[in-house]
Amino acid sequence: MKIIKRNGSEVTFDVAKIENAIRKANMEVPEDERLTEREIRFASLNVTDECMESGHTVTVEEVQDLVEDQLMALDHFSVARKYIIYRYVQNQKRQKNTTDDKILALIECNNEEVKQENSNKNPTVVSVQRDYMAGEVSKDLTMRDLLPADIVQAHEEGIIHFHDADYYAQHMHNCDLINLDDMLQNGTVISGTLIERPHSFSTACNIATQIIAQVASCQYGGQSISLTHLAPFVDVSRKKIRRSVYAEMETIGYKASPEQIDEMVEKRLHDEVARGVQTIQYQVVTLMTTNGQAPFITVFMYLNEARSAQEKHDLALIIEEMLKQRYQGVKNEKGVWITPAFPKLIYVLEEDNIHEGDPYFYLTKMAAKCTAKRMVPDYISEKKMREYKLSKGETEGHGDVYTCMGCRSFLTPDRSGNGYDNVAKAKNYEPGKPKYYGRFNQGVVTINLPDVALSSDGDMDKFWKIFDERLELCHRALRCRHDRLCGTLSDAAPILWQYGALARLDKGEKIDKLLYGGYSTISLGYAGLYECVKYMTGKSHTDEEAKPFALSVMQHMNDKCSEWKAAENIDYSLYGTPLESTTYKFAKCLQKRFGVVKGITDHGYITNSYHVNVREKIDAFTKLKFESEFQRLSPGGAISYVEVPNMQDNLEAVIRVMQFIYENIMYAELNTKSDYCQVCGYDGEIKIVEDDGKLVWECPHCGNRDQSKLNVARRTCGYIGTQFWNQGRTEEIKDRVLHL
Repeated sequence: MKIIKRNGSEVTFDVAKIENAIRKANMEVPEDERLTEREIRFASLNVTDECMESGHTVTVEEVQDLVEDQLMALDHFSVARKYIIYRYVQNQKRQKNTTDDKILALIECNNEEVKQENSNKNPTVVSVQRDYMAGEVSKDLTMRDLLPADIVQAHEEGIIHFHDADYYAQHMHNCDLINLDDMLQNGTVISGTLIERPHSFSTACNIATQIIAQVASCQYGGQSISLTHLAPFVDVSRKKIRRSVYAEMETIGYKASPEQIDEMVEKRLHDEVARGVQTIQYQVVTLMTTNGQAPFITVFMYLNEARSAQEKHDLALIIEEMLKQRYQGVKNEKGVWITPAFPKLIYVLEEDNIHEGDPYFYLTKMAAKCTAKRMVPDYISEKKMREYKLSKGETEGHGDVYTCMGCRSFLTPDRSGNGYDNVAKAKNYEPGKPKYYGRFNQGVVTINLPDVALSSDGDMDKFWKIFDERLELCHRALRCRHDRLCGTLSDAAPILWQYGALARLDKGEKIDKLLYGGYSTISLGYAGLYECVKYMTGKSHTDEEAKPFALSVMQHMNDKCSEWKAAENIDYSLYGTPLESTTYKFAKCLQKRFGVVKGITDHGYITNSYHVNVREKIDAFTKLKFESEFQRLSPGGAISYVEVPNMQDNLEAVIRVMQFIYENIMYAELNTKSDYCQVCGYDGEIKIVEDDGKLVWECPHCGNRDQSKLNVARRTCGYIGTQFWNQGRTEEIKDRVLHL
């Protein structure tokens, strides 16, 4: 069993240290008030048992709380009082900034919480350490000076989660949809250098990767681009290649037929498309931004986004190559093809690619093959999205289709209906057309729903009262995020605000007008709907008797967002939070506040957003159909998934799930496994086993447990992680049942 010290490092639990601490307090009281050695041993073993049953790696502070409880339970109040004083004195001795200890532990790779915070960051790399060091300083400043005390306290107690506090001190936003079309067609500036319209597809792809890297270094969340914005440059290359072929034929004096010319042109064009796509795939994987990881980039593949028949044909060429290369994967240091985490791919299921015989069904079959091997792409249903996402004046079934940001955050529909009168001064503005590219999300604050339920003791009236209080706390925290961005000058991130990624504002101009009126969103996150409903009703939210309560909780949060939006002209939106490390934090906080409650707090994680609990047996189609109702009530972002075994030999089943997604749910994915052991070459599923109370990954073929020699890819919260996870998330992965 392990214990987490104050500096974040993880060490072996030692019961002798508890006994010694009690003895020190024991010697401070009169002899007739002291504990016997047997009582000291009894109290220490009880603390040990509680730590083992906690379901997570306990901290020093938690152990000390348990010691106090045991001393009081034995009626030795004078010893307990001395122990409390001892704790206080020791705390006073530690008055030097604890941030220093955390940073030093981080540099020595001993800070377990930070090490496992992000499954796509390697904490041994100096650039990651530099980012984490800056983050620790920023969090310290944020919690001491920048946020109200009650919001800080609620965050620390796990009542809410104030996301990305390590970036809050700076005037940075969360995530966005890059207006790549404007930047490529009308030029941009990168590091003071003018980048003009590219004259080939491969050059456009190269510029796109430079833009991606620059954007990633100016924000803390994900970004999305559309392949449609690259498609026009395929024909630019086609014409360029055709001129070159004619010149070659003329040089050698050969008169080729039009058919021969076309064949040569298309062959060379396919080669260039392959090179361009490879540039995107490999540049994204190998780039390292200022936060020490590959850019968190999503690539959108939507055929009906093309503006002409020729552009749609060329877009299909790019999508085909993107899927082909992603299926192949990338080589690790051993030269073995493995699954990369990025770029994330989203493929839109449409009327002309969803059924056998459709003109683009061949792409859907390629997507299914890629999903079965590499876990991407994810799928958006054009049919359902057109029902849900209605800009001003649009009717159900005729709405908008656009990509999400990062792992699942969706912009609100264009409530201006006309691109917000081009408030961002984009050069590709089209009057009367809804606008999505160039818009962004300001940030997220998440409410811990199980904490609301447990705090109410199951009393419904009390639940709704506490719920409103917590929502208002989230509202004030979200306003802190919004107000922190207000007054930001465009000079803070020129690539974003001046050179087209999000806007083309003047130098020295404030970004404030982009923070109101719906141009950007701000997200009320939520987590643990399952546990909340389970505690309040005694049933899972999949039960027909409990489902109405679950839906009413979702609707209440939507109503609050609408209320705040109407009052402040800020687009608050309900967001199904993709908890990664926070699922563990919330679980630990619940256990500390309420103890171990069976079925609610007896695991090291809580359930993401509205999802069916990972331990609940349910088939894929029932799960997707059930969750579709909740996804619609999570307009600020949500994704559903089904857990499946190796499907590479059963692509028909994968396609059947995809067709079900098209008809029933807006955004979903299939979770497969993609692993490799560098010691023995095993490429099956790497398993999770328990070792001294800690969950570790092990190759079932050779027993290798060295994480540096294991390539494990799992989708944990909407995107693929490859650097392993904290104990809570690892337990959640271990507990997942198959849905197919």
